[in-house]
Amino acid sequence: YSLRFQLLRDLHNSTSQSGDGEQDQSQGTQLLEIYALEIQMYNETRNFKKLKEIYNATNEVRSAIPHPRIMGVIKECGGKMWMGEKQWNRASEDFFESFRNYDEAGSSQRIQVLKYLVLANMLTGSEVNPFDSQETKPYVYKNDPQIKAMTDLVGAYQRREVHEAEKIIANNHTTIMDDAFIRSYIGELLRSLRTQYLIDLIKPYRRLELSFLAKQLNVAVSEVEDLLIGLILEGKVEGKIDQVAMRLELDQQQSLAKRRYTALSKWTDALDGVHSTVLAKTVPNQRGPEGGMGMRTDIEGMFTREFDGRSW
Repeated sequence: YSLRFQLLRDLHNSTSQSGDGEQDQSQGTQLLEIYALEIQMYNETRNFKKLKEIYNATNEVRSAIPHPRIMGVIKECGGKMWMGEKQWNRASEDFFESFRNYDEAGSSQRIQVLKYLVLANMLTGSEVNPFDSQETKPYVYKNDPQIKAMTDLVGAYQRREVHEAEKIIANNHTTIMDDAFIRSYIGELLRSLRTQYLIDLIKPYRRLELSFLAKQLNVAVSEVEDLLIGLILEGKVEGKIDQVAMRLELDQQQSLAKRRYTALSKWTDALDGVHSTVLAKTVPNQRGPEGGMGMRTDIEGMFTREFDGRSW
């Protein structure tokens, strides 16, 4: 890569800023092309510190009209960078922009980036299907096996069908697992899906054997225990693990009390809001034009609006 570094340095020198410190349009466009080369090189060498530095520099270039393929490259590498930081939403945004630019340029890389977009979107936990957008929807109807595999995976994920998702991944090994980037996040994806599946599974019960849960998820007991510990620490499951009996003990009373406390807290906040609004309207004008309480109707209306339709 030393030859590449030297070449890139020479290219940077050739696009140095003009005397007044401003870049013209051609310089800005050329600079983005150089950044695209750099960002790919740092992505390949896994120098994420430099990658982020160059990525941020691309956002500072104002005077440029780059070819959409160039922006496709920059946003693709940016998406991969955000994935490495587990910033799924930002990754999803960059992959979408990358796909849109590759699509505009007619690049075949759009299919690969579309798969990355789907992966990032699932990791966000979003209920929005990435294939519902105007830009991606046309690809659903093209009989591309790569897209078919990803649409099936999205469907299984949104239905929280962990076993179906595992089956889709196994049956489409070439499409999904042969890509090193996707493969590195499949474990994270399945963990997220198993977590959601586990939350739904334990809801009706007060106690459950970890071996039963492991059998339902088709994973080792140690993995189930790890998932449950995470859920308990995050407050998503109210209960504890009896590590002697290897059993999950759910605290339904604590869960109910927590829901009541949350409802009461919301009610209190709403009441405070109404109280503040009433004071703001009544203090400047305590009495109506005829000497009566001219604000009474307004106050009653505010209470009606605040509390109408609420269930406590």
